[in-house]
Amino acid sequence: MQTDIEIAQAAHVKPITEIAAKAGLQRQEIEPYGYDKAKIKLDPSVNRKQELGKLILVTSINPTPAGEGKSTVTVGLADALQLAGKKTMIALREPSLGPVMGMKGGATGGGYSQVVPMADINLHFTGDFHALTSAHDTLAAVLDNSLQQGNPLNIDPRRILWKRVLDINDRALRHVNIGMGGPTSGVPREDGFDITVASELMAILTLSTDLMDLKSRVERIVVGYTYSKSPVTVKDLGVAGALTVLLKDAIKPNLVQTLAHTPAIIHGGPFANIAQGTNSILATRTALQLADYAVTEAGFGADLGGEKFLDIKVPLLGKTPDTIVVVATIRALKHHGGVALTDLNEENVTALKVGLENLGQHLSAMGRYGVPVVVAINRFTADTEAELQTIKDYVEQFGSEAYTTEVWAKGGAGAKELAAAVIEKTAQQSDFTPLYKNEDSAIDKLNAIVQTIYGGAHVVLSALAQKQLEEFKQRGWDKLPIIMAKTQYSLSDDAKKLAAPKDFTIHVREFVPKLGAGFLVAMTGSILTMPGLPKHPAALDIDIDEDGVITGLF
Repeated sequence: MQTDIEIAQAAHVKPITEIAAKAGLQRQEIEPYGYDKAKIKLDPSVNRKQELGKLILVTSINPTPAGEGKSTVTVGLADALQLAGKKTMIALREPSLGPVMGMKGGATGGGYSQVVPMADINLHFTGDFHALTSAHDTLAAVLDNSLQQGNPLNIDPRRILWKRVLDINDRALRHVNIGMGGPTSGVPREDGFDITVASELMAILTLSTDLMDLKSRVERIVVGYTYSKSPVTVKDLGVAGALTVLLKDAIKPNLVQTLAHTPAIIHGGPFANIAQGTNSILATRTALQLADYAVTEAGFGADLGGEKFLDIKVPLLGKTPDTIVVVATIRALKHHGGVALTDLNEENVTALKVGLENLGQHLSAMGRYGVPVVVAINRFTADTEAELQTIKDYVEQFGSEAYTTEVWAKGGAGAKELAAAVIEKTAQQSDFTPLYKNEDSAIDKLNAIVQTIYGGAHVVLSALAQKQLEEFKQRGWDKLPIIMAKTQYSLSDDAKKLAAPKDFTIHVREFVPKLGAGFLVAMTGSILTMPGLPKHPAALDIDIDEDGVITGLF
């Protein structure tokens, strides 16, 4: 059996100019990055259609080591819609080198449902993440230089929020001391590193509507506080223009293609467990303007990426999903039901029924928004008919239907039934209702997420978090939307509680204000913003030969 990268390397890839023309982009609207990828300019020279296409959001159950294949289904569904004669585009996030070299892997799909060039996209692509890292760390350098040059803004080194970033998993950098080496080496203080996708600049890039919106958002970033506890912003430091210059190309969406030559836009890559987990506003909106059907995905499960897409991105996008697809695998559901990874190939309907409670909570949560919801069963060879039917029977109680897909092996041909259902569902009237109102208090927003989306009891704030909310209220920040930073593996904040735990509480230890992005991040449980590498990182299996052929990249 061929690996994902072997399938991608053997694929016939069309010139990106041909893919652009297929999407409806003229030659002067793109900036080619070689043969098979391009940037889409922000100033289109032709008028795009005013009526936006249909929007399909793909999300999933809580991920497990057994695998779910959300991106694979997203690509396969788009290819299936194209086979059905629908003008279709995909909007996806860019992969981070952290997971690529770590445990999770890349984010280009798999098998015969991939976006290409697979290796380029999973590695350096068009340099967006490098630009973000450079811009973020430039701000960190300017901030520390301000301390060194007499501290004219009266910044309290103990209350600096802005860490440095790196696009790789490196736990050794979570907490560091800087400024060592005497007076010429800066002001000594404690610091730390986050992964690049956790940077507020990444959130800003994906939520900005144009270059000037990006610049104004950068100006609002709070980097720390003065000795009198007043917030210090990038505008105060005077470097918003310089940072925007570093991001002038990164803000442009990237155009590539699937193995079936469906146009795909890949742009931005915030994680859904520590940020908003969606591709950029510009990417999704461009797909909606160019295509009749835009298929997009949100990171991790519906409790994280799905909720954040609907409550954070939709108000800025100005378009609600017409259909939501929840991806599940029998293997993952059995794992949620208590089956060991080594035994997942054995039929076990009893465990499957226990694990189905996880799917049920996500269906209930997504159904709350008033949008049609369907289930995509990403089929594996060991799945039995009894197990497939068990899922199909179960989801009916939620007013939904489940469709078997085999997109890894068959590409778009393996999702024809799902595509037909999506076409039918998107033609229905929906009544989108957000989870909370802007004027709701932060605690009410938190409880709405915990109770409605997670199925929990309530939220508990640490003494620090309570104090922060009081301070935020005084500054007028308390009504901002909420980003929950939470483990992706459980509906709770305990990664070991699988399936659908009951009567649990979510513990918020602190809040991080991100005024440029326009939300408050609630740090829950033991979630970290700089991941570590596993015992056997994927980097150990990646290699390249004398002809430049890469192996081991999935």
